[in-house]
Amino acid sequence: MPLPAPARRIVSLVPSLTETVASVDAALLVGATDWCVEPPGLDVVRVRGTKNPDVPRIVQLRPDVVLANEEENRAADVAALRDAGVPVWVTDVRTVPDALAALGRMLAACGLPIPPWLQESAAVWAAPRRLDPARRVVVPIWRRPWMALGRDTFAGDVLARLGALNVLADAAVRYPRIDLAALPSYDLVVLPDEPYRFTAGDGPEAFPGKPCALVSGRHLTWYGPSLVEAPSVLLDQLAAAG
Repeated sequence: MPLPAPARRIVSLVPSLTETVASVDAALLVGATDWCVEPPGLDVVRVRGTKNPDVPRIVQLRPDVVLANEEENRAADVAALRDAGVPVWVTDVRTVPDALAALGRMLAACGLPIPPWLQESAAVWAAPRRLDPARRVVVPIWRRPWMALGRDTFAGDVLARLGALNVLADAAVRYPRIDLAALPSYDLVVLPDEPYRFTAGDGPEAFPGKPCALVSGRHLTWYGPSLVEAPSVLLDQLAAAG
């Protein structure tokens, strides 16, 4: 479906895309998910979560476009919106260059200007600082059951560019269930605060004798304005674990 350019009524089903549009003009957003917490105080209609959006409510908002992501949102919800005559722009991001390019295409398709932070992000990620020496890491993202980053993920690419090499990068699936007693050899456990909120008291105890880095999930998994400061924030958090 053709998108009106510029778009004047936008619903976002992805937190990082919500933050991206808001950095240009928050008034363009008429709806967002309950998980869209950036920028703070965003005053829009909430349309439930990324996996269970309220499709009829979204249609009622008469958006010019709905922003979605191939991984975060369900194909059935995207199809239902399109069947209702609502244009949906879907991003597919697996690497940092993917993210930079996808954000530029999305903003251009909506007739929006490229914000300065996107160009700054490209410069920052062109040659980020790296851990020295590099570390072999395992990156749990859930427990009960334990799951971790596997192959072909944006977060895995972020870490690799910082010198933290995912030992499960060759897993058969993107987010495998894991047996903690059968992991490949690793130097460091990386514990983000989303999607599971690992904390100093919930996570490190499962990896006795291994250093654990508690890191910002927003800087590890979001692709938006947080890309500018992600390398420095994550490197500091990784280095603090020793």
